[in-house]
Amino acid sequence: MGDTRVLVVAAHADDEVLGCGATMARHADMGDSVHVIVMTDGVGARNPPNLSSLRAERESAANSAAKILGVQKIEFMNQPDNQLDTVPMLELVKIIEGAVARHRPDIVYTHTPQDLNIDHRVTCEATIVACRPQGGEDVKKILFFEVLSSTEWGVGVYDSFKPNWFTDIQNQFDRKQDALMCYSREMRSFPHPRSKEAVESLAKLRGSACGLLKAEAFFLHRNIS
Repeated sequence: MGDTRVLVVAAHADDEVLGCGATMARHADMGDSVHVIVMTDGVGARNPPNLSSLRAERESAANSAAKILGVQKIEFMNQPDNQLDTVPMLELVKIIEGAVARHRPDIVYTHTPQDLNIDHRVTCEATIVACRPQGGEDVKKILFFEVLSSTEWGVGVYDSFKPNWFTDIQNQFDRKQDALMCYSREMRSFPHPRSKEAVESLAKLRGSACGLLKAEAFFLHRNIS
């Protein structure tokens, strides 16, 4: 059994599966504990008249996906969707610091700072601040994941995503796809990047970069051995 503690910090429910769903399943298969926090409700920006019901539906989908992947617990912070840049950074940092204090992760996965989506970028920054080195620090590794329909659409001043860490997900990929189907409202038909076909194509592409059949790719921001 593993003894590694994992925390995933995602901006929206479905980002965690798109970014590192199979890797979370692999951690769970190894006996590691996996926890997820979702910073926004993921639906508020659409100004729906039935916000509460859509929020409940999204949370139900996230819980179903978490169960498939072996996640121990997923928590919802319900910050404003696509408006995290309007929330004081200190408030966001305190939310993530709270999760770090509760779960004492060895490894933290979060968004890459190159993403097009503002919530992704702010979440990444807040996570780095919350996990800054200090006395008694437990976080030994921070990895940035990519999210189809945001990372590849990053523009202009942001460098492109250049992974330097790969996880073999051949045995967990089908569960990632099953978990994504819990988010049927968010998935699209090919050739949209948030489609089953595109997700599989990316897994094969990342695998081909390191001699694997399928992989999830990350950028290693911190590694303390």
